[in-house]
Amino acid sequence: MLVIIGSIIVLGSVLGGFMYAGGSPLAFMHLAEYIVICGSALGALIIMAPKKVLFDMFKLTLMCIKGAPFGKVAYEELLKALYELFLLGRRNGMIALEEHVMNPNESSIFKKYPTFINNHHAVVFLCSGLRPIIDGKIKPDQLKMLLDAELQTVEQESHSPIDVLTRTADAMPGFGIVAAVLGIIITMAAISGPPEIIGYKVAAALVGTFLGILISYGFLNPLAVNMAFVSNAEHAYSRCIANSVIGFANGMAPIMAVEVARRGLPSEVKPTADDLEAMLKALNTK
Repeated sequence: MLVIIGSIIVLGSVLGGFMYAGGSPLAFMHLAEYIVICGSALGALIIMAPKKVLFDMFKLTLMCIKGAPFGKVAYEELLKALYELFLLGRRNGMIALEEHVMNPNESSIFKKYPTFINNHHAVVFLCSGLRPIIDGKIKPDQLKMLLDAELQTVEQESHSPIDVLTRTADAMPGFGIVAAVLGIIITMAAISGPPEIIGYKVAAALVGTFLGILISYGFLNPLAVNMAFVSNAEHAYSRCIANSVIGFANGMAPIMAVEVARRGLPSEVKPTADDLEAMLKALNTK
């Protein structure tokens, strides 16, 4: 939502200032310039990025518009789910976690927390982290290396759509110049015409340069920065899961494994130690 509000402010400020100076919004209505600039940008995206990166870019854009789903409520539900899961493993042994890990969509614990179970990547990450310990395939002290490798790969992949969008944004002023040069070529072909026609064609050419710069610095570059924040928020959520799982696998009590996760949270979503304790005590885990 903030992305939409910011975009409206940018566009409103530009148009408002232009109109206040005596200009008309109709002066920007040159379809040929939009075709050249937007078509070139789309073609550059397709040339630069494989299909997966383009799809990830689309998903990140939607997340930026809707807002990252990693607020305080999401973290509270995550910590509760982890605590219940670890408590079950401590009381009944790690084998008791198998039904929840092997079939998470039917887990009686996960179903209590919609923000967690609806996050497919987080559910898969948690289950894939616990499965080797339940199966006895690795030792607890080897789990950190396993999860760190997965987190590093995910982080590298998440930077690809941001890099592609940033490069496209940097190219937009160049596409604007291309549109302007094409407009000047058309103008020169009509140089013998009346002054008002020549002025109209020169204005159309300059609109191309204007659009390239505005789209780059007013929309695409800020969107790429917003994507980076959203991506970092997703990594923090995954890191929270990893820290707690590693702590529990190495013998920490459930409450301490969750406390390790809490301490690594960003300040805007971190509950206090007292809040966490009260929140976990209120759970019905009998």
